[in-house]
Amino acid sequence: MNRRAVITLIGGAAALSPLAARAQQSAMPVIGYLSSGSSESGEFRMPPFRHGLREAGYVEGKNVEIEYRWAGDHNERLPELAAELVRRRVAVIVAPSGAPAALAAKTATATIPIVFAVATDPVETGLVASLNRPGGNLTGVTNLNTEVGPKRLELLHELLPSATVFALLVDPTAPAITGPFTRSLEAAAGTLGLKLHMLRASTERDLDVTFATVRELRADALIIGPATFFTVRSERLAALTVRHAVPAIFQHRTFAAAGGLLSYGSRDREIYHPVGNYTGRILKGDKPADLPVQRVTSVELVINLKTAKALGLTVPLPLLGRADEVIE
Repeated sequence: MNRRAVITLIGGAAALSPLAARAQQSAMPVIGYLSSGSSESGEFRMPPFRHGLREAGYVEGKNVEIEYRWAGDHNERLPELAAELVRRRVAVIVAPSGAPAALAAKTATATIPIVFAVATDPVETGLVASLNRPGGNLTGVTNLNTEVGPKRLELLHELLPSATVFALLVDPTAPAITGPFTRSLEAAAGTLGLKLHMLRASTERDLDVTFATVRELRADALIIGPATFFTVRSERLAALTVRHAVPAIFQHRTFAAAGGLLSYGSRDREIYHPVGNYTGRILKGDKPADLPVQRVTSVELVINLKTAKALGLTVPLPLLGRADEVIE
């Protein structure tokens, strides 16, 4: 072989080496992660999700990549973000932040597997054909955070037996979850003979207005509805209830831990751990149609006794005895 041929071969190898490295990296499966919120606000989902993924044999950066797409509380961006992940040809799309993200992913692809986490009925929402046999390319996890709405009203009423006026805070930009939740609360309020005012918030400014309105309405307490916009602001909502001295209940423990009076809902780990596990199983070859939608049926009641005392409230012993956790 002459000198010119050797130089050509060496040069060609050098030019191809970065391509070879990229090809090796691209062989690693890619998960598309689609969320309504932001990376900061959605961080609470990541430890249980990664744990479930790891149990299935996958570790981010080691044998799987994750492409994140965050809508930043702008659900109207979800369709385009989902389309980006489809164009990226990810192996599976994870939609852990509720029905809007899951529906956007479903609209974007009928072939790429999708794993969701929702608080609505995924059959009624149109995500799957049935819980046991999802069919199509979607499966995931559903919880009771919408269904137990009436129970939250009952818990507040048990704590405040003389209260007759309550306020309900919902996100109008999330109708899939707001509609069923509102109807169930209105029915429960009617049964208990209580007056229920509905308030709407989907921006930071709306939240400030909400608490001023609660005072104007002379509402005795506040129920915060399930919505990603509220979920990612659990601590801020708790701070607002403390500042305005409003007895309130929400679904997440983070709310009570940050000073909110009560929380009642599914544990985050029990929602997002199976999402990670299903994602890993699909990467190994399982089909979404063969993976039944998991239903988280357990809930936890957390009472912030310190907040109750600050509000001048005495928690009834039966209610205190049913608490899974009491913060003092």
